[in-house]
Amino acid sequence: MLNAAPEPGLTAARQQAVVAALLAVLPARCVLSDAEDTRPYECDGLAAYRQLPMVVTLPDTEEQVIAILGVCRELKVPIVPRGAGTGLSGGALPIADGVVLSTARLNRIVRLDAYARTAVVQPGVRNLAISEAAAPHALYYAPDPSSQIACSIGGNVAENSGGVHCLKYGLTVHNVLRVRIVTIDGDVLELGGECLDSPGLDLLAIFIGSEGMLGIVTEVTVKLIPKPATARVIMASFDDVVTGGNAVANVIAAGIIPAGLEMMDQTSSRMVEPFVKAGYDIDAAAILLCEADGTHEEVEEEIARMTAVLEGAGASAIAVSQSEAERMKFWSGRKNAFPAAGRISPDYYCMDGTIPRKKLAEVLTGIAGMETTHGLRCANVFHAGDGNLHPLILFDANKPGEFERAEAFGADILALCVAVGGTITGEHGVGMEKINSMCVQFTRAELDAFFAVKHAFDPHTLLNPDKAIPTLNRCAEFGKMHVTAGRLPFANLPRF
Repeated sequence: MLNAAPEPGLTAARQQAVVAALLAVLPARCVLSDAEDTRPYECDGLAAYRQLPMVVTLPDTEEQVIAILGVCRELKVPIVPRGAGTGLSGGALPIADGVVLSTARLNRIVRLDAYARTAVVQPGVRNLAISEAAAPHALYYAPDPSSQIACSIGGNVAENSGGVHCLKYGLTVHNVLRVRIVTIDGDVLELGGECLDSPGLDLLAIFIGSEGMLGIVTEVTVKLIPKPATARVIMASFDDVVTGGNAVANVIAAGIIPAGLEMMDQTSSRMVEPFVKAGYDIDAAAILLCEADGTHEEVEEEIARMTAVLEGAGASAIAVSQSEAERMKFWSGRKNAFPAAGRISPDYYCMDGTIPRKKLAEVLTGIAGMETTHGLRCANVFHAGDGNLHPLILFDANKPGEFERAEAFGADILALCVAVGGTITGEHGVGMEKINSMCVQFTRAELDAFFAVKHAFDPHTLLNPDKAIPTLNRCAEFGKMHVTAGRLPFANLPRF
């Protein structure tokens, strides 16, 4: 999966030419080219895939972003945009003869309007920093990925990030009003606006989640919402994951939209509890965390309704947070599930797929069977309310063949998600990790439509090339061609 490195002599000459051109338009502090300096940028959160970049740029201003794009366009150098590097799909994986454009230094909160309930921020601002800045006004930014202490809003825009409260408050696309971008041609565009609607095509929704393939974000306007007066969390225990999965559908079917609705299986809760001491029921086969927020009266009523539904769905035990500290403890366990995996396994591979809620029990049963097939354990942690799964496949990279088995396990999970009517990603993006699985989900016509959008924004094909959208050759080599009405598309294409 790594990018193929060019011939060494060519690389050195090419690097020198690119560095010289960049230093002509940027301060020296903004250009890194020594291996020791570029090594920290060789991967994102998907550390299994690594590639040393040719050059890394760290612009301080939008004008410098425009200058970098101008140099790369002139010299035909591919560009990989990078936020905080917390992405989990290899979207920021460098290209051997390319430039990494990091937005980490574009980290100012430009302005915060408590009356309009908006904040204008640069892409390098951390997700949690927005809520911290809005806190004195009793406001906050709703999307809360588990990495919110470190991930940047620019990366959130690129991946359309969610979080444990996205069921009620939506993903990034539902909480961003405007983005300011620089195109590969150096043009500055503003997509969306600060009013309820904006004229023309809804390019904002196309851009959010485009994984750095369409332009470089230099400014984002986000919505802020009032902090709820109170919130409480139910922890419901279940004797098997199928019953727990069915309980999720029952909650939604009852007309309740919790602020958060998360599920963890026993493997997950047992690896998390010693790490954060959240008070999880480690004897349960699965636990659900269901949060209600709002006024005191609203919360009490919703907690009572959810308790009744969960008991009727077969919950073996129910605990309700009695203080804000206990509520935060419950959530700290869920948000620390990924790092806690290191307590029980040398390595883990985090997947990301989305399915219809009514299929939760079926898919969890299918994943359990795959554990036997692939000879690997899997801890299931997911946003149960919207069906966004995050299976953690546990393996040991020091054992020959185990990572390859983990990859195959992950591909089978994604194929199952598609088979039950879901999709191969919910919030982590496609990047390099899931590019083959795109061949499973989409027809060639659909993939060609995606390419058409990319080419409209990036006719030079320089922005994050070879990511997210698979080529025809890749799909053929992967062996995932669609059969429709008994006919195979591109029947004359050789199969490998």
